[in-house]
Formats: sequence, C-alpha cells, structure tokens
Amino acid sequence: MSWYRNTVWFVKGLREYTRGGYESASKHFNPADVEVDVAGRSFLVTGANSGIGKATAKEIARRGGTVHLVCRNKERAEVAKEEIVTETGNQNIFLHIVDISNPKEIWNFAEKFRNEHKLNVLINNAGCMVNTRELTEDGLEKNFATNTLGTYIMTTALVPLLEKAADARVITVSSGGMLVQKLNISDLQSGNGPFDGTMVYAQNKRQQVVLTEQWAKAHRNIHFSVMHPGWADTPAVRSSMPDFYERMKNSLRTEAQGADTVLWLAVSAEATKLPSGLFFQDRQPVPTHLPLAYTHSPPEDEEKLMEVLEEFSQKFKSVSP
Repeated sequence: MSWYRNTVWFVKGLREYTRGGYESASKHFNPADVEVDVAGRSFLVTGANSGIGKATAKEIARRGGTVHLVCRNKERAEVAKEEIVTETGNQNIFLHIVDISNPKEIWNFAEKFRNEHKLNVLINNAGCMVNTRELTEDGLEKNFATNTLGTYIMTTALVPLLEKAADARVITVSSGGMLVQKLNISDLQSGNGPFDGTMVYAQNKRQQVVLTEQWAKAHRNIHFSVMHPGWADTPAVRSSMPDFYERMKNSLRTEAQGADTVLWLAVSAEATKLPSGLFFQDRQPVPTHLPLAYTHSPPEDEEKLMEVLEEFSQKFKSVSP
C-alpha cells in the first residue's frame, strides 16, 4: 500500500505541483486578493533568509507590513534583510536570530517578543530535511525538533499575543509529501527501524496538518491554515533532495510561485472567509488524504500528539532562564 500511495502522490505531483500546475491554477486567481495595503500589521516569518520564507517576507514588505524575520544563520539573515529593505523600500524589517530546532531558544525568543512587539500573522515556514538520523544538543531527532516541536512551541508561545490582535492568522508551510503518511505517534523521533529522511519529513508534515486542525478547534479567534507550496526551486530542495532536483529542475516552481498561497493566506480578505484549519494548495482548500490511501488516524491519536508535544514544550520551558 505504501508503494501505491507514493506512486499516486508522485503522479499527482507531476500534474499539479510543478510550475505548469501553478500556471494553470493561477489563471483563476483574482489579482485583487493580494493587492492590499497591510501597513500597520505585523508579520513574523520563520526561516526567512531564503526560499519561500524570503519570497513571502519580501512580498509582505512590498505591501507595507512590518516584518519580523526569524532565522538561524546571522550572516545569511543580514544579507536577506538588506535585500528586502533595498528592493521594497520598507524600513520596518526586523531580524531575530533563533534556531527553531532548539526549544529553549524559541521559548526565550517568544517570551521577549511578546513583551516588545505586537503580532497579527505568524508564518511557520522554517523546516529541514536531514537524511541521516541526527540528534540536537537536547537529544531530539533534528527533523522532529525543527519541523514539529519547533513549530508547536513557536505557535503556542505566541498564541496569547495573537489573541490580542485584529484578524490574527497562523499559516504553516507543509508539503504534499504528507499525503503518503498516516500519523504515527508511536515513534515521533524515528528511532525504530531504518531511517528515511524523506519519509520522516513527510511524517512531520502530516503532524503539522494535524496541529493546524487541532489549533483551529482550540483557538476560535485566530484563523489557522496549512499549505503545500508545490515543488519549488529552493536552496533546501537542492541540498536535501539532489536527485529529485536534478530530475525535476526544469519543471520546478519559482520561489515566488511557491510563496503565492502563503502570501494569499497572510494578507487577503478572501482567505479568512473560509473555515479555519484547512489545507491549501494554489489558493484553494484541498483534501488532506488521498483516496484509498488509508492515512486517516483516530481522534485519540491526534489528541495524544498534542499531549506529547505539550509535555515536551513545558519541559523545555521550565529550564529556560
């Protein structure tokens, strides 16, 4: 059955996730949706120094928004900030150096940020695909630490700030790869059996979809969404999936095309007319499961995921200075 799921996902991707799929879908976009002035609104973008994160931050800056770039690498982040300021003329671009795989750093950052800034929109874009099993200094498997626990802590730590804001939104950048995965709460840190970085990443992205659905139920005053950017030509794809990149490089979306739905979810009035908690592709809500893929999970597994992540979260909060 896993062979079936992978095959269906790849064939679907060839048709929809490539540049051609974007060009076809964009014929039905309303340009006015994103031709908006967001001056006075505050946006936080994680993983904003390259790829989809930087493309998103740049487009928000063009529309007058205050943008907080959360990045791990200080040198690359400073270059990205300068590029955004120069190209958009927007001076309200702020840089924060945080390693999203380090839960203590996220807590410390979030607690300081809540005291110093307002926030209307959180964009969880930072992620990684590590193809060998690596542990962080906290003993966490690195993909899980970054993609799942890091996203969980950043979001829950900033929810109190978002709840004070008008038209608050949280957007998480997931992947169509999650369609081949059923939520597996028995091995969150991928310590059992052979390690496949691509499938671990896909499992993390399934977890992000579940997180979004659960948050939408718990926080009615915030609009939550999760999205698939398609297959885009980003530094992360080139470094983490070199074989895939070589095979598909002539068909990959641009970074701006990959970021389009993130921008739409972040700034358009149309996005929040749709229910909170949905999964989007090319400005449309799409199913989170393939037909006959058997990737649905029981509600108790989804609730258990939230409980386990909360336990991890509080553990690292308690040791923060």
